[in-house]
Amino acid sequence: MDRNSVQWTGYIPAITTPFDEEGALDFGAFETQLGWLMEQRMHGVILGGTTGEWFALNDDERAQLFTEGAKNVDGAMWVLGGCNAFTQQEAIRHAHAAEKAGLDGILITPPPYVVPTRREIVKFYQDVSDASDIPICIYNWPRGCIVDLDTELLTELAAIDNVVAIKNSTGDTKAFLDGLYALSGSVRYFGIPTSPLGADLVELGYGDGLMGSGAPLGSDHPDFWRALAAGDKTRALELGARDRVVMQRWFTQDYGAQFGNAQAIMKTALRLQGVPAGFVRDPLLELTVDEVSIVEETLNSLGIETVSL
Repeated sequence: MDRNSVQWTGYIPAITTPFDEEGALDFGAFETQLGWLMEQRMHGVILGGTTGEWFALNDDERAQLFTEGAKNVDGAMWVLGGCNAFTQQEAIRHAHAAEKAGLDGILITPPPYVVPTRREIVKFYQDVSDASDIPICIYNWPRGCIVDLDTELLTELAAIDNVVAIKNSTGDTKAFLDGLYALSGSVRYFGIPTSPLGADLVELGYGDGLMGSGAPLGSDHPDFWRALAAGDKTRALELGARDRVVMQRWFTQDYGAQFGNAQAIMKTALRLQGVPAGFVRDPLLELTVDEVSIVEETLNSLGIETVSL
C-alpha cells in the first residue's frame, strides 16, 4: 500500500466519545453527534482517538464504538479507528476490531509512556501491519508519547506495507516541514496548519489535510480545505483565521490544553452548541465554571450562538 491506496484528504477530526454523567457510553448521543458531523460536511472522522478518550475504553467498548460508528456513517465519510495501545498485541486486537467493523483505516501512535527505542518503534508498527490488512496512519504525538518521530524514522516507517499516511503533530515546525517534503510522494501527510503558511503549502501541492480534534467550529474546518481546492484562498484564510482563534485561546504550541483538558474543552464547546458530545470519563474532570466561560466567550466572539448548560 501507499498514499494512492486511499483517498483520505481534507479535515478528519478525532471526535469525542459521549459518556453520560455516570460514565456509561451513550450510543444515542453518539449517533446524533455523527449525524451533526455529517451535516457539517466533515471529510471523515477518527473514533477512539485521544480526543475520544481511548485510554478510558476497554476492548469491548472500543470495538462497539467502531461497529456503531461504521453503521451510522454508512459510507458517507471516511471512518478511521484509533488503535493506540501499550503493546502490539493490544493494537492488533483493536486493528482486527476495526477490520471487522468495516472501517477505512486505523490511526496508531507509538506506545505511550513506554518511550520505546527507534528499533522498537519500527517493530511495533511492522507487527501491526503484518497481522492486519487495514490501511495504517502513523500518528506522531510527542506530547502524549514522549518520543518525536524524526524524518529519517518516519521515512522508514512509511515503507512498511500497510502504512498509507502520517499524522504529524510535532511542535517542531522545521521537523514537520522536513517530513512533509520527504514523504509527500509516498504517504498522505496530515497536520497542515490552517494558516497562510498552510494555505501556501497546499497551493504548492504539499500535504493532504488536517486530522484535527473535535470539530468545535463545525463546517468551518472542512470548508477551509474545500475553499483551497476551489482556488478561493481568500475564503480559506478567513476560515483558517477562525480556527487559529480556537487554537491560540485553548491550546499551547505543542497542542496541550491551556486549561482543563482537551477532551472536556471539546465536549463543552459542542454541548454549548447543542451537540450531544457527552461528558468526560475518569480520570478526567469536567471544566470549572470559569473554564466553561472561556470556551463560551471564544465561541461567541466567532459569532456562534450558545445554549445554557
